[in-house]
Amino acid sequence: MTMPAGGDEKPLSPSAQKVQEAILALGLENRVFELKHPVRTAADAAAAVGCDVRQIAKSIIFMTARSKRPVLVVTSGANRVNEETLATLVGEPLERATADFVREQTGFAIGGVPPLGHRQRVETFLDLDLMSLEEIWAAAGHPNALFHVTPEELLQMSNARVVSVT
Repeated sequence: MTMPAGGDEKPLSPSAQKVQEAILALGLENRVFELKHPVRTAADAAAAVGCDVRQIAKSIIFMTARSKRPVLVVTSGANRVNEETLATLVGEPLERATADFVREQTGFAIGGVPPLGHRQRVETFLDLDLMSLEEIWAAAGHPNALFHVTPEELLQMSNARVVSVT
């Protein structure tokens, strides 16, 4: 497992600690890291932990247009979500979620939405491309926080449906 670049860690913020506790509650031992420097993009996160951008799991919240429910897509940092495909999977058109909607529905701010530990159950789709990787880094509740995970662990944590989202 790759570790964050030398000495770039700091104590966990409350939101990152919430993710750590959600991981432990599942009986898993993955460790949340919170970096001193922001990793607001997949490329920044990949550079910070020394991996390929494909290994960064981006968590993106959408809102269904009619029922106004959250939908989470966890996709490879190298991919863009095909919103038409996703709309077909959820059965209604999608809208971009506002920052307020994301925080209200998940308990986390945009830029740090993790694949687990949300305020309520969120319908989740996991990018098929992530399943072929040996190791993945996912957001952990804060824009500077992430954790190392295998595809199988990510699937278990997120209770997601594996689909092609690109």
